[in-house]
Amino acid sequence: MLITLSRQYASGGSEVARLVAEALGWTVVDDDFVREVAQRAGLPPEEVALLEERAPTFLERFARSTALASPELFMPATGGIEEFDEDKLIKITRSLVAELAHEGRVVMVGRAAAAVLEREQDAMHVQLVAPRSVRVQTAIERLGIDPKEAPRMVDERDRNRERYHKEYYERDWADATNYHMVLNTALLGYDGAANLIAAHARALGWADAAD
Repeated sequence: MLITLSRQYASGGSEVARLVAEALGWTVVDDDFVREVAQRAGLPPEEVALLEERAPTFLERFARSTALASPELFMPATGGIEEFDEDKLIKITRSLVAELAHEGRVVMVGRAAAAVLEREQDAMHVQLVAPRSVRVQTAIERLGIDPKEAPRMVDERDRNRERYHKEYYERDWADATNYHMVLNTALLGYDGAANLIAAHARALGWADAAD
């Protein structure tokens, strides 16, 4: 039994996940997930945290697509181009999501968990959305983003999440049919969204964490 939360940037994913976990007596998988992937990959946590958000540069994409066909182009050299091994992080992330799913009674935030676990029977997949203008304001007020940068940040993060799902899972991130629920946190509020998710979990008989 698990719940995955996909989310538009600044739509309240972490906050809603915390509220749902508190209501059900479950565990939130968010920052701890990032630290575990970072440890397994030998990378700084802040780099792994941006895995869904980061769009590889042209040179990084070129390096990944060409390295296997022409390894002679990638001889070690001081000051040379380092290959950004996003594929390695994806494999580690996918493996860890599957491990956590078997433990059960967790609320997973992001990491394309809904795509990884799409065949899991005891899973509820939720997407959180909100109008762009609301999310821009949230980015400024709650996340501390510079007002001049906030609109660009919101659009960029959403594009990169869309790219991440399409490139690695051949999945339309915005397609509502991929989720059990699509909830507008601007209309429902974080508490309202969390209450709906928890209520459905209880209706499925998932509420008693002691079972």
